[in-house]
Amino acid sequence: MSSSGRKRPNLVAEKRYTKKKAPAKKAAAKKTARKTSKPQKRRSPRKTVKRNPVSRLFRWMVRAFWGITWRVSVVFGIMLAIGILYFVSTMPDMEQMVDGRTRGSVTILDRDEKVFAWRGDQFGGMITAQTVSPHLKNAVVATEDKRFYRHFGLSPRGIVGAMRINLSEGRSALSGHGGSTITQQTAKLLCLGVPHDPKQMTEREYEADCRQGSIWRKAKEAVYAMALETKFTKDEILTIYLNRAFLGAGARGFEAASQRYFGISANQVSPAQAAMLAGLLVAPSRYAPTNNLKRSQDRSLTVIKLMEEQGYLTSAEAANARANPAVLSKAANAHAGGYFADWVMSTAPSFLTRETTEDVIIQSTLDQRIQRAAEEAIDYIFTNKVREGSKAQTAVVVMSSDGAVRAMVGGRETRVTGAFNRATQAYRQTGSAFKPFVYATALDLGYNYNDYVRDEPLTINIPGSGPWSPDNYDHKYRGMVTLTEALKNSLNIPAVKVSEAVGRENVRTVAGMFGIQSDLAAGPALALGASESTLLEMTGAYAGILNGGQSVTPYGMIELRLQGDDTPMFGQEGGMGERVISRNAAEQLTYMMHQVVESGTGRRAKLSGYQAAGKTGTSQSARDAWFIGFTADYVTGVWMGYDDNTPLTGVTGSGLPAEIWHETMIRVMDGLPATPLPMINGQPAAPYVGNDSPSRNNQRQKSSNPIENLLIQLFGGGG
Repeated sequence: MSSSGRKRPNLVAEKRYTKKKAPAKKAAAKKTARKTSKPQKRRSPRKTVKRNPVSRLFRWMVRAFWGITWRVSVVFGIMLAIGILYFVSTMPDMEQMVDGRTRGSVTILDRDEKVFAWRGDQFGGMITAQTVSPHLKNAVVATEDKRFYRHFGLSPRGIVGAMRINLSEGRSALSGHGGSTITQQTAKLLCLGVPHDPKQMTEREYEADCRQGSIWRKAKEAVYAMALETKFTKDEILTIYLNRAFLGAGARGFEAASQRYFGISANQVSPAQAAMLAGLLVAPSRYAPTNNLKRSQDRSLTVIKLMEEQGYLTSAEAANARANPAVLSKAANAHAGGYFADWVMSTAPSFLTRETTEDVIIQSTLDQRIQRAAEEAIDYIFTNKVREGSKAQTAVVVMSSDGAVRAMVGGRETRVTGAFNRATQAYRQTGSAFKPFVYATALDLGYNYNDYVRDEPLTINIPGSGPWSPDNYDHKYRGMVTLTEALKNSLNIPAVKVSEAVGRENVRTVAGMFGIQSDLAAGPALALGASESTLLEMTGAYAGILNGGQSVTPYGMIELRLQGDDTPMFGQEGGMGERVISRNAAEQLTYMMHQVVESGTGRRAKLSGYQAAGKTGTSQSARDAWFIGFTADYVTGVWMGYDDNTPLTGVTGSGLPAEIWHETMIRVMDGLPATPLPMINGQPAAPYVGNDSPSRNNQRQKSSNPIENLLIQLFGGGG
């Protein structure tokens, strides 16, 4: 092989690996540089933090707060869950929670078995959110908790809104409006599930404890509310609320309130009635329609507006509800017989009335027509014949001859409950209204209505007191007068003479047997009504004269039974008792009292077309004025005076009391037949001149009663 003459170069491989190592060295250098530079960059902020302690403290506080908060939240959540589970486990079934009353109710019916009064806590029976009128359900939700179906027992938005309203009205955030949901209100009504224990506290103290508004109490209510939401459905919670809410006038629950105010079930109420009932929740006593119907109607307009705004009522339905506001039923509107109802409650056993734990029905003797007649008569006289601003009071009682009380008014203010009853509780001097019992004693002992007695100055020596000289009202003396004339003109001296002749003890006995139970005076002033009695007692005693001489016990209850039972626990058929005076004596006395009305001191009580008998009475110093009288159908007593015993000015029994009696009786007797009085036909007597004692014009027949004959022998027939 030949050579080209060139020198072959040395073959050398490409330095691939050497080239690759160079970047690696650079990378290592860069890495070393980063290691030295990066700490320098991080060191700068650290130096800044150390130089800013406030920022460092803030960061520490945030971390601490968060650490504490989530731990506390976990603990709070566990405790809340325990509280909810505890309340849920102790809650009874819904049916056991709807009636939480601590006492029962009394419903009082009139003589026609119509309801006219309620006492105690009324519960009309269980209603449910499904059966109640949709209008009522919607009205309650619209008024009390429009988000009821969208929360779990609490409404933060409602609470904030309530706080804002409180602040805008100048109160503290937690005073006034509470923003409570219906569930929270139900929790309050249930008193957190704690029942009333009479041994621990009174009912009033228990209710005050349930209503307390402390922060701790609010917290427990919130937990209980969530427990309610856990155990029950929304409609079940609403059912409890609808049955337990207090709605004024003793009504517990909407069924009782609907029956109380409208006389219908809560399942039947109209939009206007539903709005009125829902409007009571904010302040039951203030807005109760029985207290102020106009105020209640005005409040219902607000509820109607809310129902319309929330879509529960159309514009047409809302307009109709505004144009036709709810009104009270006839029974609720009458509000009659408050004094009578209180009296009936006091006459029955307390464990079945004032302290009852049962629901009781009482049928009474009250006649609502007659009750209205008495109330209207009082209003008419005091409006038209008594000076404006007068503090004088009055009382009226109307009863049948057997003692059945048909009407009772215990004062000028008739729409009352629990007020002082002047017909049954006020003991007042009877004055000349007592005189019929003096003459009843004489007539029963054999005297005659035409017998004579001398009206002349009289002085009686009273042992231990000295001489006593009574006088007639007009300070005049009429000489010889018949017993009828003496009673007709209410002469004092003849009454005293008759009383002394027949014996004071006999007069006391007859008056007591007729029903005057008060402590009667022992001296000769007994005949002039120096003793005190109540209007009810006096009216009952006069009823004994009308019925022919039998004693009478005034009564107002016919029967008492438990609600749901047909068999009465007890009852009363009448108030007639034993005979006190003979029928003949009673008929003579009725004739004498008829003359009082026809031409004597009671002329202002005279009734056109009806026979009437009665007697006026004015006590010493004119502190009391009476007129008590009767027709063949009814006995009516009227009293007038001041509660503080101030003397009446220009008023006697023959004046305003007789006029009140007249106004009452023309209303009571309207439409009734003119039945004659049970009395003798009076015949004039021949003049007689004798001693100071009453005399006999006619020979009296011997009585069939041996005791009566003995008394006649002892007192010589009064001669």
